[in-house]
Amino acid sequence: MLNRVVLVGRLTKDPELKYTPNGIAVANFILAVNRPFSNQHGEREADFIQCVVWRKPAENVANFLKKGSLAGVDGRLQTRSYENSQGQRVYVVEVMCESVQFLEPKGNNNRSQNMGQQQQQYQQQPNFNDDPFANEGNPIDISDDDLPF
Repeated sequence: MLNRVVLVGRLTKDPELKYTPNGIAVANFILAVNRPFSNQHGEREADFIQCVVWRKPAENVANFLKKGSLAGVDGRLQTRSYENSQGQRVYVVEVMCESVQFLEPKGNNNRSQNMGQQQQQYQQQPNFNDDPFANEGNPIDISDDDLPF
């Protein structure tokens, strides 16, 4: 049996940090995850997924993530139910996070501005798809001493 969830998305609001009566930290947040396709109107839709993280990682999430932060989550699905004030049974599905990765640099306040800066950085980097061995058809001059074998 396997119960594994891996998600990448943006927080819809600041995480909520609480402590149990025993002093254990727990943080709740909602991750908006884009669907890989567009709807009939050509718009991208997203799923809003409840996430829960415990102990020190919960405190880290509360301290370093905020609304709009890009995060990666690795965990498992868990279901629970409770009876609301109207006496109706309410079912909840949430991701119990085993790890949360912060996918943006610290202090990334303006997402669109930083995305533009990232695009510029990518454009300035050399193209790693270039073949370093192409050498335009000329023989490569390597002495036997340069070979590792």
